Amino acid sequence: MMGIQRFFLTLAITLSVLIGNGNPVLSFDGGGSHQKQQPTLCQELIIPFGYPCSEYTTQTQDGFLLGLQRVSSPSSLRLRNRGERGPPVLLLHGLFMAGDAWFLNTPDQSLGFILADHGFDVWVGNVRGTRWSHGHISLSEKNKQFWDWSWQELALYDVAEMINFINSVTNSKIFVVGHSQGTIISFAAFTQPEIVEKVEAAALLSPISYLDHVSAPLVLRMVKMHIDQMVLSMGFHQLNFKSEWGANLLVSLCDTRLSCNDMLSSITGKNCCFNESRVEFYLEQEPHPSSSKNLNHLFQMIRKGTFSKYDYGKLKNMIEYGKFKPPKFDLSRIPKSLPLWMAYGGNDALADITDFQHTLKELQSTPEVIYLENYGHVDFILSLQAKQDLYDPMISFFKSTGKFTSM
Repeated sequence: MMGIQRFFLTLAITLSVLIGNGNPVLSFDGGGSHQKQQPTLCQELIIPFGYPCSEYTTQTQDGFLLGLQRVSSPSSLRLRNRGERGPPVLLLHGLFMAGDAWFLNTPDQSLGFILADHGFDVWVGNVRGTRWSHGHISLSEKNKQFWDWSWQELALYDVAEMINFINSVTNSKIFVVGHSQGTIISFAAFTQPEIVEKVEAAALLSPISYLDHVSAPLVLRMVKMHIDQMVLSMGFHQLNFKSEWGANLLVSLCDTRLSCNDMLSSITGKNCCFNESRVEFYLEQEPHPSSSKNLNHLFQMIRKGTFSKYDYGKLKNMIEYGKFKPPKFDLSRIPKSLPLWMAYGGNDALADITDFQHTLKELQSTPEVIYLENYGHVDFILSLQAKQDLYDPMISFFKSTGKFTSM
């Protein structure tokens, strides 16, 4: 019995990393209906540890209401003594996760807390559809149009609005930290001059712009079976793998040809330092919803080897883009003057080393790079050693830009 329970716990945390789902879809609803009362991210994970935290909502150009949390440290001398805050930093979470991802371990192990303790003005981003965002000005999440988006919209609308909002509040350029999907949408957003001009520097964990060398067995199986297209054709526009059909779908992929005893590793690669004893706690927050179209876009990247906008097919591409093929996001458009810091892992089956080298070749600049041979995809946010392996060097990089000269 314990073996079965462990399997389903592992299954659920795996889904939160790549193909997960969200809390019950009635947690928020657009179209003017009243939101149900539920604890905020500040109340649930941040304030209990003594960190000041405020909730904000901002609206994207296409009407989505995004949640942002602003976190500071009780030990910050700038805030306590002079009423000033340090430089703002925006945290962008991975696929099927949300802003809670940066606070899932203890304060001395979680990047959100660590940045605050170093004097940063921490802003926690939550993309559309996640628990900590707040729906749409007119669309209900029960409406398929609510889920008609991919990471393309997350980059061009969500990231753009978060950066513009933080810039308007702080009157300062912004440091950006992304993990996994958070790096995809960062790369895409940084190719847009009106967005990147407000960015001071960026640190990218498990950076992804190309996916054609993904080695994760379960992901490759789903791509080969065209699971993404099947889900869309069946009319499932929100990915909800806590539902009966979703759980059955994933379990059905695990047969005699593909062992799913270690479900997490079959998707992310072998993680060296993930704390399995905290899985049940992680599941109190994870996973969050995303759209089937988003998964379809990611699988297009794997199949085609491109970093491009969503491919609707030739006819609709002509309507949407004025050409048969979707336009690419040109990484060479990211300014050479933008300081970049990146960390990747030898066991990461999603952010593959070959794909990472492809990304580096297309950039104008030469980023600072950290390579951790034993790190898998999850280790970059949940490793018990992440502070010394990653976060301390990242903070040193940020401080080297000169923003902290007055501290």
